[in-house]
Amino acid sequence: MRGHKQLISGIAALAIPAIITNITTPILGLTDMAIVGHIGGAVLIAAIAVGGSAFNMLYWLCGFLRMGTSGLTAQYFGAHDSKSCSTVLARAMIVAMSIGVSIVVLQQPVFNGIMMFMDCDDATRITVHTYFSICIWGAPAVLGTFVLTGWWLGMQNSRTPMWVSIFINLFNISVSLIMVFGGGLHIEGVAIGTLSAQWAGFLLGTWLCKRKYTITIPPLCQLLQWAEIKKFFRINTDIFLRTICLVCVTMWFTRIGAMQGALMLAVNALLMQLFTLFSFFMDGFAFAAEALCGRFKGSGNITMLRRTVRTLMTSAGVVALTFTIIYALAGNEALRLLSSDRQVISTSGEYYRWAVSIPLSGFAAFMWDGVSIGISATRRMLMSMLCSTALFFLIYAIAYPMTGNHGLWLAFIAYLLTRGIALWLLNRKYLHQESEPYSAR
Repeated sequence: MRGHKQLISGIAALAIPAIITNITTPILGLTDMAIVGHIGGAVLIAAIAVGGSAFNMLYWLCGFLRMGTSGLTAQYFGAHDSKSCSTVLARAMIVAMSIGVSIVVLQQPVFNGIMMFMDCDDATRITVHTYFSICIWGAPAVLGTFVLTGWWLGMQNSRTPMWVSIFINLFNISVSLIMVFGGGLHIEGVAIGTLSAQWAGFLLGTWLCKRKYTITIPPLCQLLQWAEIKKFFRINTDIFLRTICLVCVTMWFTRIGAMQGALMLAVNALLMQLFTLFSFFMDGFAFAAEALCGRFKGSGNITMLRRTVRTLMTSAGVVALTFTIIYALAGNEALRLLSSDRQVISTSGEYYRWAVSIPLSGFAAFMWDGVSIGISATRRMLMSMLCSTALFFLIYAIAYPMTGNHGLWLAFIAYLLTRGIALWLLNRKYLHQESEPYSAR
């Protein structure tokens, strides 16, 4: 009983700060939107919306830097190998800086590719370019912060990234307000605020890392060992390809909503906010899964690993059930909090039951993703994503022509459910094997 309580406390200590971090992260974009909403018209607002989406998509694809770092670090942490923990950090940071600098160097073709995808008008494109050409210089800092966040999670520390995230948001708000309302700048001031906040957050994170931990940077020849580089890139390639699948499903869902007209696009976007809110909480538990499962794999304690997975699933299931009950009882009241448009709310009611089914359909996918990252079972995670993505498009192709938007939501719910079931089946054999010593090497 005492061990179970300690495990629950350990999960809470990791999950709660991670949830707070997830909730505060969107504030960076909301701050920019709120400021331009008071200084300009539709073009500025559209430019921030398009520019924010562009960077979200770009950095989303680089999320493997955080996830790949957390799992490996947690395993070495569990194996009490502090030297290898430092090596993972250094190797991941080299990759992050290389990608970040490459994005800056190739900013024009990157911008052109994004604009081709976004397909916005000329006036918005010009304003977006102003915003983009300033914020793009923050790419190395953003990717470096991804690495630091993953490393901290692997070191069983989710409080530091929480405080860094809060600092970045406060810094962004302060500088943006000074630049716009004090310096008389417009979208340039907003972009400078975002850029300076990203670098300030990265520098703060680097300083905290050096202050709190004893980090031994290995010689370059050790960082470039082919076996370790191959392992690092195999894990990150799996996560990258998995992220592409996730982006494809998300973008297709949005695209089909847009094809049905502005009303249905608004309805789907409104209901998706309920999924986003739920995902903030589930990601917090998934981060805890990455840290704890990696730690127990690294220590070779398979018994504790199994117990952790069961406890995480139970805890996440309770949270999912709670969200389901709240969503079911809240009904139109929840929708009215998000929109005052009567037509959008009325039409959303026709599809609301799909939003209610999201928590129980999706919680296992979040949890198993976290477990898979923690134990470096990224190939299984990729395979489950490929299966669920294929099923999403199959069900969409069959159901959408017959039932319209209901078919789209059916495909999305099946996609979430399949991810969780497939990962459970793929990981069952591993989690039921006999306990054996684990070597991080």
